[in-house]
Amino acid sequence: MAESWVNPAESLGADLHLELTGPGSKRAVLMRALREAVRSGRLAPGTRLPPYRSLAADLGIARNTAADAYAELVAEGWLTARQGSGTRVAAQQVAPTSPVRRQRTPDHSHRPTYDLVQGRPDPSAFPRGAWLAAARRALTVASHDVFGPGDPHGRAELREALAGYLARVRGVRTSPRRIVICSGVAHGLRLMAAVTGGRRGWAVEAYGLPFHRALLADAGVHTVPLPVDEHGARVGELGRLGAVLLTPAHQFPTGGPLGPERRAAVVDWARSTGGLVLEDDYDGEFRYDRRPVGAVQSLDPDRVVLMGSVSKSLSPTLRIGWMVLPERLVDDVVAAKGEREQWSSATEQLTLAEFIASGAYDRHVRRMRQRHRRRRDQLVAVLAERAPRVRVTGIAAGLHAVLELPPGSERAVVKAAAWQGLAVEGLADFRHPESTDLPAGDGLVVGYATPPEHAYAGALDALCRALPPAQP
Repeated sequence: MAESWVNPAESLGADLHLELTGPGSKRAVLMRALREAVRSGRLAPGTRLPPYRSLAADLGIARNTAADAYAELVAEGWLTARQGSGTRVAAQQVAPTSPVRRQRTPDHSHRPTYDLVQGRPDPSAFPRGAWLAAARRALTVASHDVFGPGDPHGRAELREALAGYLARVRGVRTSPRRIVICSGVAHGLRLMAAVTGGRRGWAVEAYGLPFHRALLADAGVHTVPLPVDEHGARVGELGRLGAVLLTPAHQFPTGGPLGPERRAAVVDWARSTGGLVLEDDYDGEFRYDRRPVGAVQSLDPDRVVLMGSVSKSLSPTLRIGWMVLPERLVDDVVAAKGEREQWSSATEQLTLAEFIASGAYDRHVRRMRQRHRRRRDQLVAVLAERAPRVRVTGIAAGLHAVLELPPGSERAVVKAAAWQGLAVEGLADFRHPESTDLPAGDGLVVGYATPPEHAYAGALDALCRALPPAQP
């Protein structure tokens, strides 16, 4: 019978990894290893150590050796020992030698006081109670296969819930079979790049997320900037490119929906050239002063891929997105994901399915729509009072606004905002590096959904202090 490494009498302690190397007795080597673990910060002050019997059994040393090492380190002040509390790392003021810990301190100390960076919904607005209730209901009736290997299509319950929700709210024409769950739009773009390739190049809007352009470049896709104006992307300039990535509901970041004529034109382009339209529906639920705008996907489900997520409506930490695909692409996308779902938790997919089916998602979106509208109105009112020469655009929908600045002032304003403890982005940060047609000019992209309620007024005050003074 093989020797067992598990001693039932010693199996109650916590695990502790130590490398017993170097010269000296086993007690000296153990003490040196423990001192280094504390000194480096790997064992933080207050960490409870395993009982000496458990440690001795794990390390293959005598109990007395471990007990003597603990006792001497207690005497030296490295450890503390109290009846009923066990042996713990003492609260020493020893500067750690780990380079990782040294680097963290400056980052924390320079964190901005206020944050108006776009794309970051206020985490305090997450509907914890409703989400927890949905999770309980979903897990109570969940089948056992939920806790087995995942399906790369995504959970059938979520795909069915999304098919109904997207049809009702966004006018999408699909079936659960044509929906594939992913971890977000970025994941969807990587999958589409892998499936379609970039031999003919992709068009992207001249203003958009640099992160999306970078991940496409990493996938071997060359992106060509497509000029934008008040009616969205100028799709008449697509030519013979293989695909186009658009934000039709609310052009990111300049604002405004893609006009009806251009929607029809981009579908005609796809039909005539064999191209593919990729529709990023990043904040389609949030509109304030305009009628709802349907998805371009509804015009031709065989030529348009619609991608969305809950990153703006709920939280990016959920890592749940979706792709509504033409039938011919479903199998290829699933194959590109791999045989097992490894991106989105099956239990969170079930919770979202229940959240949607119960109506809780609709109620949450309506509450957030009202909250964001109040935030937007407050931004506009404060600027009208304190910076009346600054024009605010792109505010009919979405979670951010663009502030038009005097020519040549953008960099100075961003720097001035940093001095005020405010994080905010310049419009130039989103410009395609190959763009030549740049009607948008200088500006700030202000994410008014980002700060918690108690910090929003202070963030707007810091913003106004950073803006150029009004001309006499």
